[in-house]
Amino acid sequence: MHPNRTFRKTDPAHTLEFARQRGFGVLSVNGENGPVAAHVPFVISPDGTQADMHLVRSNPLLAALETAQPALLAVSGPDAYISPDWYGVADQVPTWNYVAVHLRGDLHRLPQEEILDSITRLSQHFEARLAPKTPWKLDKVAPEKLAKMTRMIVPLRLEIRTMDSTWKLGQNKPDGAISGAAQGLQTSDIGQEIGAMITLLRQLSD
Repeated sequence: MHPNRTFRKTDPAHTLEFARQRGFGVLSVNGENGPVAAHVPFVISPDGTQADMHLVRSNPLLAALETAQPALLAVSGPDAYISPDWYGVADQVPTWNYVAVHLRGDLHRLPQEEILDSITRLSQHFEARLAPKTPWKLDKVAPEKLAKMTRMIVPLRLEIRTMDSTWKLGQNKPDGAISGAAQGLQTSDIGQEIGAMITLLRQLSD
């Protein structure tokens, strides 16, 4: 996380909701020969204390997970280069704006018989975003294929102990400079997304 506390004042409830909506991150644990990471979709429990996910059985991360292990789930949001020309203020330098959330806790395997429940909750979470599309359900998969698939993946749960976030969106700049950066970001698709984040964060701060 960025050491400047100015970028770390976002309300925890808003940060948790951001991670929940993002639903995809980098899961990392310490392996025998150093850090091991996997890119995973996940679903956070309603009370924000757990994040559930699953990995294919052959993933190297599982080899480091014979017992519960401390783990980091890093969730990245939009990011963009910021040109100092956009600030309209002298003596500025380039920077990078971004949003990131770190969820830390103990990662452990769930009983294998919970894999169907894990898959169902994950798919329901993301299918709900596609409304009015009729949600996809597991019963659309042939039983023999489903049985084979579920033998190949392992359900996991991160018991979330701490949550940190960085919302580096120019809060250390004058209001006019922040607005100038947000306007400059409209020149690219990813810039529009983080520009919207800048506007949202300012509204939340009011």
